[in-house]
Amino acid sequence: MNRSFLEPGRLWWLLAVAGLAAAYIAAQFRRPTYALRYSNVELLDKVAPRSPRWRRHVTSALYLLALTGLVFAMAQPVAEERVPKDRSTIILAIDTSLSMQATDVEPTRIDAAKRAAIAFVDDIPANLQVGLVAFNGTANLRVAPTTDRAAVTKAIRQLELGERTAIGEAVATSLQAIEDVPPDENGKRAPGAIVLLSDGKTTWGRTIDEIAPEAKKAKVPVSTIAYGTPGGTVEIADPETGQVGETPVPVDKEELARLAEQTDGVAFEAESESALNEVYSQLERRVGYDTERREITWKVAAWAAVALTLAGALSLWWFQRLT
Repeated sequence: MNRSFLEPGRLWWLLAVAGLAAAYIAAQFRRPTYALRYSNVELLDKVAPRSPRWRRHVTSALYLLALTGLVFAMAQPVAEERVPKDRSTIILAIDTSLSMQATDVEPTRIDAAKRAAIAFVDDIPANLQVGLVAFNGTANLRVAPTTDRAAVTKAIRQLELGERTAIGEAVATSLQAIEDVPPDENGKRAPGAIVLLSDGKTTWGRTIDEIAPEAKKAKVPVSTIAYGTPGGTVEIADPETGQVGETPVPVDKEELARLAEQTDGVAFEAESESALNEVYSQLERRVGYDTERREITWKVAAWAAVALTLAGALSLWWFQRLT
């Protein structure tokens, strides 16, 4: 978290605190030692009970800490904090081509992708609208942008696989879904973003190079997730002989990375469910939150007050007076 101050010139008061600390340390070396003679040692303990010296140092340190906090509070510190976006539309586009039945990601690519997508949807700030697009040979809007998380997660669980991969069509359908979201009462449209997960390359419909300029023009970044391993395979029956054989289904990382780059999105890669969860976690922070600079004077002042109160309480407890 980056921090700065609205009134940095007031930090010079820290020199005064440092001076007090130096004076206190110097005083410890100049403390006079008195020798008293008592014939009755027990009486001496009653008249002048001794307390451990470290207690005095603890309370003094707390007072100095409180003063330091007050100086920082006077300087009016500000910090960058993550805050949920007020309005935004996020379209989750999931590849449902036959290659998603590969078992290189346990139990299968699609099953692991469903679980991770549901967790992602649940973690997004509740006030943001989320839509779902599923694509294989065609791209279909399964759920229009909504704040109803249950509707989105239900649709994710019901995804089924089909032939071909139409990544360009998925982006086009997602862009239209974002465009169809009505503006607010001031006529302002909510910003949109697309999160697209795929394990293959375009085999049907518009190409990446054809659709990317449209997303760029609409100012909708497409962040992509290249999902699966290079060694993934699926069992597919030969349409002529009927024999079942293994077909390689490697991930086309380059095409997805190019789509993200051309639309000002971010390209990710995930070869396991845990890696996919981590990617979604990063995306949740990126698309669901803004970073704002906020004054945190009250927080610093509160900590100073805690230190001051603790110092006073310990003084009363240990010495029966405020020192």
